[in-house]
Amino acid sequence: MSDSGAKYRAKQTVVNLSLALAACVAMVALVVIGVPRDESNRIEEVNYSATVDQARASSDLPIIKIKPLDGWWSNLAQLNTQSSDAVINFKAGFVGSDVKYIGYTQAFEGNPTWLAFSLAGTTITGSYEYASYKWDIYQSVTKNDPQKTMDYIMVLNYSKNDYILLYGIADKSEYESFANEIVDGIRKASSIE
Repeated sequence: MSDSGAKYRAKQTVVNLSLALAACVAMVALVVIGVPRDESNRIEEVNYSATVDQARASSDLPIIKIKPLDGWWSNLAQLNTQSSDAVINFKAGFVGSDVKYIGYTQAFEGNPTWLAFSLAGTTITGSYEYASYKWDIYQSVTKNDPQKTMDYIMVLNYSKNDYILLYGIADKSEYESFANEIVDGIRKASSIE
């Protein structure tokens, strides 16, 4: 009798543990499914146009204002007057659909050291021309998967020591559209002066 009772109790312990485990898994599943999650975009949009206007007024620099592609919005726009490399620059970033990003840096009185540091790990692979302005195209010497923001960089030396770097993760046609907008902005600023 005692032998069969011990077997029954051992079997019942396994059954009880299995039922308790199933109940715990069901409760976790209910919590995961039932608790609402915030799936909104955590990257905040900035007022690019107003920031450019404010930066122009406070610095008296010819900061270029562009119109981004339809559906693209700005997540960064800032003037850096006290950067560690002593090159005053304006940076802007734009987010597009399908996790695309294009940013640009407009550097005033850049120097060869600043440019070399900005292009570290890349090599020149071609060029793009629009309205008599020539962009040099640099690509990373390392193939990154997934692609990194500075794997593809377009560089425009539009004035003696003034540069624009265009970089990000996007299609070639989108880079060219942004490059064209920047060149149009430079031409517009030149005609005003």
